[in-house]
Amino acid sequence: MEFLKLVSKRYSVRSFQSTPVEKEKLEKVLEAARLAPSAVNYQPWHLYVVTQKELLQKLQEAYPRNWFAQAPVVIVACGDHSQSWKRSDGKDYCDVDLAIAVDHITLAATDLGLGTCWIGAFDAKLVHEVLELPEHMEPLVMLPIGYPQAAETPKKKRKELEQLVTWINQQE
Repeated sequence: MEFLKLVSKRYSVRSFQSTPVEKEKLEKVLEAARLAPSAVNYQPWHLYVVTQKELLQKLQEAYPRNWFAQAPVVIVACGDHSQSWKRSDGKDYCDVDLAIAVDHITLAATDLGLGTCWIGAFDAKLVHEVLELPEHMEPLVMLPIGYPQAAETPKKKRKELEQLVTWINQQE
């Protein structure tokens, strides 16, 4: 798929079919994350792929939305700040690196006909407990993934490019 078409097609899916996601498709989206760039190539993340119904129900307690419970898979993307690169002023790039990896997942999923919704507003402490994560792992994103109910991509409202970009010393 042409890249800008792919990016235009991707949206936050909040209604999933009950159809299970094939393991080979999950492996492809995870491979997209593995190939994502990161500062100094440290890849300071770990992805937990949850398909077990009991754990999915417990994760819903951390983000209690009915639509979230429809997803057959949730990827919990965790950052490992002990493994991340820090800039000379102390800026930790863990969150940036993980965001790039998760974005690769969302785009790869779209390319495979799957839908995702990036969730950051969840009870991270509860997710940490439910998944029995190591102390150094910080759950940063929950990403439900599955086949979308809707067949069409909803129209996106986006700012005009001129509102987001300033050209400095543009050469004609």
